[in-house]
Amino acid sequence: MSSKNAFYAQSGGVTSVINASACGVIETSRKNPDKIGKVFAGLNGIIGALSEELIDTSRESDADIAALKNTPAGAFGSCRFKLKSLQENRREYERLIEVFKAHDIGYFFYNGGGDSADTCFKVSQLSATLGFPVQAIHIPKTVDNDLPITDNCPGFGSVAKYIAVSALEASFDVSSMAKTSTKVFILEVMGRHAGWIAAAGGLIEDYGIPVILLFPEVDFDHDKFISAVQAKVDAHGYCTVVVSEGARNADGSFLAEQGTRDAFGHAQLGGVAPVVANMIKTALGHKFHWAVADYLQRSARHIASASDLEQAYALGQAGVEMALAGKNAIMPTINRISNNPYQWEIGSADLAEVANVEKTMPLDFITPNGFGITDKCREYLYPLIQGEAYPDYDEHGMPRYVVLKNELIDRKLENFDL
Repeated sequence: MSSKNAFYAQSGGVTSVINASACGVIETSRKNPDKIGKVFAGLNGIIGALSEELIDTSRESDADIAALKNTPAGAFGSCRFKLKSLQENRREYERLIEVFKAHDIGYFFYNGGGDSADTCFKVSQLSATLGFPVQAIHIPKTVDNDLPITDNCPGFGSVAKYIAVSALEASFDVSSMAKTSTKVFILEVMGRHAGWIAAAGGLIEDYGIPVILLFPEVDFDHDKFISAVQAKVDAHGYCTVVVSEGARNADGSFLAEQGTRDAFGHAQLGGVAPVVANMIKTALGHKFHWAVADYLQRSARHIASASDLEQAYALGQAGVEMALAGKNAIMPTINRISNNPYQWEIGSADLAEVANVEKTMPLDFITPNGFGITDKCREYLYPLIQGEAYPDYDEHGMPRYVVLKNELIDRKLENFDL
């Protein structure tokens, strides 16, 4: 059987370990030259396929591809671009197939979250009807940890580690100053509909820190929250609050909603940390500081979780192996075997069951008062932040991150207006 080329793309918000998945895809493909010819990467994600801007990864050295494991963000560029439904804009999907056909691409590896899983599934279905079958494999990635079926998502473990460590360190700082200065520190973390990242902040309670968590899964109660803050300050002299960007009121509105929408159609959120801080200032008068982890939490490769890095690579590798085994329209998953010792294995899920499904925090992971995490949640979280995977550092004390050449191949088709 003649070999087919492969297309790989990164989608949505990047992570500190998404490049490890890319490395897994490319290195595994290079080990199977009889079945996979070249691996083309989309410049700026799926837009690279639509615009026929394909990066020839074969022009990158083995050493540079290996260095992706230690490099944060998306080496080939990502994008927030959601393909419309087949009914709304069939031409976009047909364009993908045209590009794949022009460049003899028989494998499609899409590295992203729920929206990416949906696109991957639609491509797998449409390609056969258009007479050019493409094996579409979704490689899971999302710091929000909200994909179903898989135990966890690559990118989350490292964000959880960053938030837990950062919240712990900042809380030590606040504790030092609380007598005469700041009494409340508010840390805003990512998580639009799911509170997994905020939950990681709850781990600092195990180290004696008075902490309150605000989850999207729990309706915000102003008076109950203010009372909880004051109780912590009375008992400890200070308090740390870790709030998800998606914290919402009982009517479903976000605390920080701006009334606008992003490229995926999601509500555009402002900063919830200053909103919460002003509530505390108005009700209690305590001096406060707030911070927004923002890009720092998802790009912090210097403190990535070793287990997260290992899984990110393994899922990229597994995606290729599944494609070579003839699989289509699936996503490799992490199946947890045990917590202590932490053991896991690779599984798989049908994309029809993954696309556009969000996994939120189970209620038994949240304490009855809605402001903390249970022991069951701790048992889930701790294995995901285990181990350090420090990058190499140069003589100046800076990490050695690779920047690829990202050379484009020649176009064969006419321009396509997005």
